[in-house]
Amino acid sequence: MRISRIDLFQAALPYSGGVYRLSRGRTYETFDASIVRITADDGTTGWGESTPFGSTYAAAHPGGTRAAIELLAPALLGRDPRQVDRVGDLMDETLLGHNDAKAALDIACWDLFGKSAGLPVSELLGGGTGVPMPLISSIHAGEPEEMRARVADHRARGYRGHSIKIGTHDRDGGPALDAARIVACLADRRPGEWFLVDANAGLTPETARRLFSLLPDGLDFVLESPCATWRETLAVRRASPYPLLLDELAVDDADLAHAIELDAADGFGLKITPAGGLTPARRQRDIARAAGLVMTVQDTVGSDISYAAIVHLGATVPPDLLRCVLKTSDMVTLTTAAFEPVEAEGGVLPPDLPGLGIEVDEAVLGAPVASWS
Repeated sequence: MRISRIDLFQAALPYSGGVYRLSRGRTYETFDASIVRITADDGTTGWGESTPFGSTYAAAHPGGTRAAIELLAPALLGRDPRQVDRVGDLMDETLLGHNDAKAALDIACWDLFGKSAGLPVSELLGGGTGVPMPLISSIHAGEPEEMRARVADHRARGYRGHSIKIGTHDRDGGPALDAARIVACLADRRPGEWFLVDANAGLTPETARRLFSLLPDGLDFVLESPCATWRETLAVRRASPYPLLLDELAVDDADLAHAIELDAADGFGLKITPAGGLTPARRQRDIARAAGLVMTVQDTVGSDISYAAIVHLGATVPPDLLRCVLKTSDMVTLTTAAFEPVEAEGGVLPPDLPGLGIEVDEAVLGAPVASWS
């Protein structure tokens, strides 16, 4: 099997909640997806997606994703997509960094690999555990009672994990507002729920300490990504009475090894696109497992194609280390593909279909914006 053609599509993914509000006053209304279709010489196709969270969340932006794919795609022609590690090596040799672009191509190769073997991607990644995975909500920053209502809405839809966004400038309410948000969102907590308080690198050690002093005793949550730098994060780690998860600082294998060496966190958010796709994400899963770190399996944002990759990878994480998976497709209004995970016992499992188990709606995507053959 050899790669004979690569097509690149662009799709606008409107946020399903209107305006998504993140720490430091960042807002987002529409996300710009880059979707690739890789066709093999036997006619089999594989699909992958990369959707940066705007241009102010991480060192990635949609235009850059497509520009990097333009450099990477020609180098992959004629290669065997099933040799995912070799494809990854070739992409690294062709272009330094730009994991967001590499992720879309890598995921498409895994989809092809699964179809060629007649197996779900989760089986190729090591095998699913068979334990349904709880979903985690993404509750953007707002007024405390409004956030509480959105938690309740997701709870009613079967979500058992909730990611609460905080990180407010002093001029907009500061730690006092963030503390009120946390208290409100946890007010109706149900048994078995898991709460993640995510600052998206929007705190400093000073604001974090002030936040801790304002919270009542007995709140059960995990703090994620408090600060933008390692020094600040380690300072918060020493001061925090709450477990800590990494996100934005843990992008590649070396970051994760560094975090383990420093005992910087109790777990991390395994995000497929920042990692560079399923191939490096698989390595990070195993590094974290060896260190006993808990994980959520997520992506920055994305449509049904991204969600499918999340479900397949999440299914391979031991249940005692997996907290939740993110249904990215619930965050946007455009349906790019039919993907039907198995719903059971308050969670989801990957479908028993080859590859990612998706049927892409090519009419929604329209014509490719670029092609290579």
